[in-house]
Amino acid sequence: MTPPRRPDPPPMRTNDVRVALAGTAAWAVALVVLLITGTPSGDRWWLWVCVTGIVTGLFGVWYIPRLQAGRERQEAARAARRDAAVEDAVQVSGAGTAGATRQDLVAETSAASDPAETSDADV
Repeated sequence: MTPPRRPDPPPMRTNDVRVALAGTAAWAVALVVLLITGTPSGDRWWLWVCVTGIVTGLFGVWYIPRLQAGRERQEAARAARRDAAVEDAVQVSGAGTAGATRQDLVAETSAASDPAETSDADV
């Protein structure tokens, strides 16, 4: 028999804007080097590759904070719905869950409210 699987660690918090800035800076350095030394055999597309990298990086710097804020709002709304469902379950069932703890109710309502998460028994 295989040993039980350990739970996944929480996701690592990273500074994604800093990563995008580093990539943008690298493309800017490459552009400056090409402008100083000249492009190999006169191919000008190398310059446009660098410009595209810089523009994409600047878009990432603008977009990443908005993406992360949207994800945080979505998670907060999901947590609020889950808490409201737990409170409703406590009020409705009252005596039926006398021995259940709040954690038990949260686990029940989150499993029931999220159809994307199915266990082996559900399949």
